[in-house]
Amino acid sequence: MATIQNRKTVAVIPCLNEEKFIGSVVAAAARHVDDVIVIDDGSTDNTSACASSAGATVIRHDRPRQGAGAGTRTGFEAAIKKDAGIIVTLDGDGQHDPGEIPILIQPLVDGEADIVIGSRFLKEASVARYRKFGIDVITWAYNFGHKDRIIDAQSGFRAYSRRAVEAIHITYPGFGFSIQTLVQARKQGLKIIERPVSCIYHDEGSTLNPLTHGLGVMWAVVKIRLQEEVLKQGKGRSR
Repeated sequence: MATIQNRKTVAVIPCLNEEKFIGSVVAAAARHVDDVIVIDDGSTDNTSACASSAGATVIRHDRPRQGAGAGTRTGFEAAIKKDAGIIVTLDGDGQHDPGEIPILIQPLVDGEADIVIGSRFLKEASVARYRKFGIDVITWAYNFGHKDRIIDAQSGFRAYSRRAVEAIHITYPGFGFSIQTLVQARKQGLKIIERPVSCIYHDEGSTLNPLTHGLGVMWAVVKIRLQEEVLKQGKGRSR
């Protein structure tokens, strides 16, 4: 793991129907990065126009509602084309503070990590108990059987080195991608660390049903971990 020479930083913001927040998120993120890319997953409101007016490059999916994983994959591809050395992902609903982007970037610049997760639980965050429970279960499933553990596997506020992004291949279109990226990075021997960030959940934010969302992600985690074990056993037999 070497210190990143190309420090061009691009923020990637996948979103859907976030006209109320996206303009301010883009404007705030632009103070800390070189470019902002917003991936509009088929919004029916003015999300694209608001993001563009705030200075973002907007990519709109031709087929709507492909999912957060598909949006992140599109954003990664666009950031690489912009010659990004560091890619930061954050949500477009205002729950993440773009002012904390430097906290995530610095360990990459210093060569301390390949991926930095903005953890909501390294300092006090206003996360509802039911939501925290679901995140804890998903994180436990990710950590199970491994010595290098994290405490917030579901945070979408992350910074990736270009090396990490090029090693990751997102195939899960939904929120299961958040675990898939970490499992792939761990398998590649990439260094993953966490840094404390704040988090604010707005009443006007995500419209996803928490139970449906949590079960969907958990099922993705189970499949990913099972695939990981099958591959591991297959390699063991081939030796």
